[in-house]
Amino acid sequence: MQLPDPIMIGDVPLGPPVFLAPMAGITDLPFRRAVARHGAGLLVSEMVASTEMVTPRPSTRAAVRAKALTEGALPVSVQIAGREAQAMAETARIVADMGARIIDINMGCPAKKVTGGLSGAALMRDLDHALGLIEAVVGAVDLPVTLKMRLGWDDSCLNAAELSRRARDAGVRMLTVHGRTRAQFYKGQADWRRIREVANLPARPPLVANGDVTDAASARAALDQSGADAVMVGRGAQGAPWVLAQIAHQLWGTPAPVIPQGAALADAVEEHYSDILDLYGAELGLRVARKHLGWYADANGAPLRAEMLRAPSVPETLRLIRTAFADAAGVAA
Repeated sequence: MQLPDPIMIGDVPLGPPVFLAPMAGITDLPFRRAVARHGAGLLVSEMVASTEMVTPRPSTRAAVRAKALTEGALPVSVQIAGREAQAMAETARIVADMGARIIDINMGCPAKKVTGGLSGAALMRDLDHALGLIEAVVGAVDLPVTLKMRLGWDDSCLNAAELSRRARDAGVRMLTVHGRTRAQFYKGQADWRRIREVANLPARPPLVANGDVTDAASARAALDQSGADAVMVGRGAQGAPWVLAQIAHQLWGTPAPVIPQGAALADAVEEHYSDILDLYGAELGLRVARKHLGWYADANGAPLRAEMLRAPSVPETLRLIRTAFADAAGVAA
């Protein structure tokens, strides 16, 4: 495949059309750094709740996340979520002042704690309200605004194309569609063909297909079936932050990432772990890091998974990382 011309979001040129999906509690600064070391066309921050950002006393974790949203050389989009137009507009202004280059609106998160507050994918049940939020954010900042959604709420409410049409007319600069409904959560298979209803909209902005993209074969299938311009990788990057660059290399011949194995893999995991501790501190960092260590162990066939996740201290965790990953087989390039 020939590498397409770069997608432009406002005045921001994106890299190869393999983007990092926003994942709450996962795509924080340390994880984005790990992905950026290998390369990606776009990095998207973990979701930032507007209610957390506009409160006078944000939680410790929310404050840490917000402080580190936009660092890095690659383009970073900051994803915001909420239900109230005023709070969403104010949050957009806050993250713009912090250096965000793109703002993404979350209308796809299926989590009950999000949809129960009538945010995320719940907004696909009320497109008039959804449009009001989009217009509030677009009107609040000079930055380009993008939108992420699902196919719809359930099989009786498949309205991604209608929401996309309204978002296009409101000035949204890029659309991302996860090929599942909210009712599916992450079960079953993503239906990339359904995304083509959005691809067929006239004068649409760039379109990104999301859901079950884990390697070059699934990325190619998602592009072919959806008619999208790019793919977004989420869970496939857990424990394998090089996979986005690997997909771009295999599909379009971009520079091949160096996939670490043996001692180099131990170094990479240790670097990610140290970044987590630097951002969150030792006490919170120990807890935040456990899921990442588990994913690295699963993805790379490393032993001592349970021991790493139970380790009570930083020195013991570092010792186990070195022991486990230095002898791990890693993954093939």
